[in-house]
Amino acid sequence: MGMSFRCLVFSVLLCLSASGLLAIENFHQAFPIVEPDPGHTKLRLSREGLETIRRITNPIAAIAVIGPYRSGKSFLLNQLLSLSCDEGFGVGHMRDTKTKGIWVWGNPVEMEIDGSRTSVFYLDTEGFESIGKSNVYDDRIFALATVMSSVLIYNLPETIREADISRLSFAVELAEEFYGRVKGQDVAFEPAKLVWLIQRDFLQGKSVQEMVHDALQRVPNDKGDKNIDMVNQIRNSLAIMGDNSTAFSLPQPHLLRTKLCDMKDEELDPIYVKRREQLKKLVASVTRPKIVQGKFLNGNEFVAFMEQILEALNKGEIPSTGSLVEVFNKGILERCLKLYNERMAKVRLPLPEQSLQDAHERSKKEAMDVFDVQHFGRQHAKKSVMQLDEEIQEAYKNVIMANEYQSSKICESLYTRCEDKMDQLQVLRLPSMAKFNAGFLQCNQSFAHECVGPSKANYEQRMMKMLGKSRSLFIKEYNHRLFNWLVAFSLVMVVVGRFILKFIMIEMGAWVLFIFLETYTRMFWSAESLYYNPVWHFIVSTWETLVYSPVLDLDRWAVPLGCMIAVFVLYWRCCGKRKYGSRGLLPLYNNHKGGTNRPRTD
Repeated sequence: MGMSFRCLVFSVLLCLSASGLLAIENFHQAFPIVEPDPGHTKLRLSREGLETIRRITNPIAAIAVIGPYRSGKSFLLNQLLSLSCDEGFGVGHMRDTKTKGIWVWGNPVEMEIDGSRTSVFYLDTEGFESIGKSNVYDDRIFALATVMSSVLIYNLPETIREADISRLSFAVELAEEFYGRVKGQDVAFEPAKLVWLIQRDFLQGKSVQEMVHDALQRVPNDKGDKNIDMVNQIRNSLAIMGDNSTAFSLPQPHLLRTKLCDMKDEELDPIYVKRREQLKKLVASVTRPKIVQGKFLNGNEFVAFMEQILEALNKGEIPSTGSLVEVFNKGILERCLKLYNERMAKVRLPLPEQSLQDAHERSKKEAMDVFDVQHFGRQHAKKSVMQLDEEIQEAYKNVIMANEYQSSKICESLYTRCEDKMDQLQVLRLPSMAKFNAGFLQCNQSFAHECVGPSKANYEQRMMKMLGKSRSLFIKEYNHRLFNWLVAFSLVMVVVGRFILKFIMIEMGAWVLFIFLETYTRMFWSAESLYYNPVWHFIVSTWETLVYSPVLDLDRWAVPLGCMIAVFVLYWRCCGKRKYGSRGLLPLYNNHKGGTNRPRTD
C-alpha cells in the first residue's frame, strides 16, 4: 500500500515536471507577462511569461494593440501573425473580457530593420471599460503598453469618440517628454508610433485620416470649461505628433463575427483581406527597435525596462508621466548627487564664504551638466531637476556647517593664543613698548592670515577689542612701571657706586637721576606731566634701546645677565684688589690730605 502510494506521488510529480518543461520549451503560444493584482487596481509581472522575452539576444521591438474590450484586439493580432484562433491569442465570444493584463506571443517575428536583425513581439492588452475594473487600472494598462511598445495600434470600432481622445493624454505626455529629445546625442527614449486603426462596416464617406483630423479639431469653449480645455490641449499635442501617428481603416471581415475564428481567408471579405495585408506592411514599415538611452534593448534589458515602468506606474494612486520620469531619473539623480559630494569632499576647509560658494557652484554645474545629458524627459524632468537641486542644497548646507565649525575652531584657537600672548606681555620683567608692539603686530598678522571662513568677521571684532584693551592697559602701566624701575635703579646704582664699585661718577650720576625724578614730579608737575618732557623721552628711548632689540631681548636675559654681573663684581672685589692693589680697576674714594694710612670715614 505504502509502496503504491509513493509510486503514485512520484508519477504525479514527474507529469507536473514534464508539463512545466513543455510550457517553457514550447514558445509557440501566448504567455501573460503582466497580470492584475487581486484587487484589479495594480499590475504585477508574470515571471514565467517573461522567460519568452529574456531568451532573446537580438534587439527587441514590441507591437501592442489597445482599445475597448470586445473590440477584436486578439483576433486582429492573430490576423497580423497569420495564426488561427486555436493556436494564437485566445478570442472570447462572451460578454466579459478574455485577456487579463498583457499577453505576448512566445515566438517573435524576426525582421531586418535598418540592417539590424530585430525580434518583434506582439502584445495583446486587456480592453478598456470592462465591468469590475477601475479607470486607474485601464490607465496603467494603457500607459505600460505605450511605453513598452515600438508601435501602438489603437483599435477603435466604427468611429473616434471623445473618450478615445482623452485616453491618449498619457501617450501625448510621453511624446512631449521623450520623443525627439536630442541634444547632440542619441535619443534618450522614443515612445511608440501611433496607428489609428478604425474598423467599420462601411468604407464610404470620410476617410479615416479625415475622421482623425476632424476629431483633433479644437472644441469651442466660450464658458471656459476646464475639461474641454484639457481635451483641447490633448488635441493640440496630437496634432503636433502628426509625424508620429498614422490613420488606417479596416473593414469588418464578415457579418457573422462569432464565426470568424472558423473561417479561412477564402471565406472572409476580399477587401478586408487586402486591407489586412496592407496593414501588415504598414506596421512593418514603422516598426523600429526599442531604444533607451541611445541603446537597443535585448531580452534581459527589456524585462528590466518593464520592471522600471511598472514600479513607476504602481507608485502612485494614479499613473502619471511625472511619476514615470521620476523613476527613470532616480538612478541618474543619485549618481549626480554622488558626483557633487565627491567634488565638495576634495575642498579643504575652512574657506572664505565666497570661495566655498564658488566651489559649490562649480560642483553643482558639473552635476547638473551630467544630469542634463543623461536624464529622461523634458517637461516633467523639471521636477527631477528641482529634486536634484534641493538635495544638492541640503548637501551644501552640511558643507556650510562643517566650514563654520572648522573656521570657528581655528579662529578660536588663534584668539586664545593671542590673548595668552597679550597677558604675557602685560607682566614683562622689564617693560618694553618695542617688545609689546612687536608681539602685538605678530599676533595680529598671524590671526589675519590664518583665521579664515565665516567666523573670521566675528572673531576679528573680538580680536580688535581684546588687542585694543591690552594696548591701552599696557600703555597706562608702562610709564608708571618704568618710572618706578628708574627710581629703584637710581637708588641701587647709588649703593653700587658707593659701596661696591666705589666709583664716584656712577654714584653722582645715580643721584642726579634720582633727584631729577623725585624733584621734577614733586616740586613742579605731576608724574603724568613728566611723560611729556623731552628728557623723559630721551630716557625712554635709551631704555628701549637697551632692553629690547631684534638681536637682544634683555627681559629674557635679565636674570642670567644679573647673575653674570654679580659674579664679575665678586670676582673683581676678591681678586682685583690683589692683582691691581688697593686702587682696583676704577678710581676709588681717596683723601690725600690725611695720607694713605688715614682711615676713611663714611
